Amino acid sequence: MIVQPAPRRPMFCGFVSAIAVLALPFAARAADAGHGEVMAKRWCAFCHIVSSEQKTGSTQAPPFSAIAKMPAFDAGKVAFYLLSPHPQMADIGLTRSDAADLAAYIAQQK
Repeated sequence: MIVQPAPRRPMFCGFVSAIAVLALPFAARAADAGHGEVMAKRWCAFCHIVSSEQKTGSTQAPPFSAIAKMPAFDAGKVAFYLLSPHPQMADIGLTRSDAADLAAYIAQQK
């Protein structure tokens, strides 16, 4: 019996697997937009208009509805953005779950 060697898999497969493992914490738990709303009204409403009921916000920060309506809007990208330090935004110490929840809430504001 002739045994053929296993086909070689390109490094790309390993890279894709690594990305999947790193993204697992976001995928393991569905984002909770309700929790995102609570956080938005507590932390973000000082600068952003976070809901249709809110009438005032800073002219320096876009309303959540404008962010959600951007053509390239992606809740996952927004969550990662929220985890990065930004000088114009307060560092409120978001966890990955918090960032995903907040991004899910923003997505609902279309």
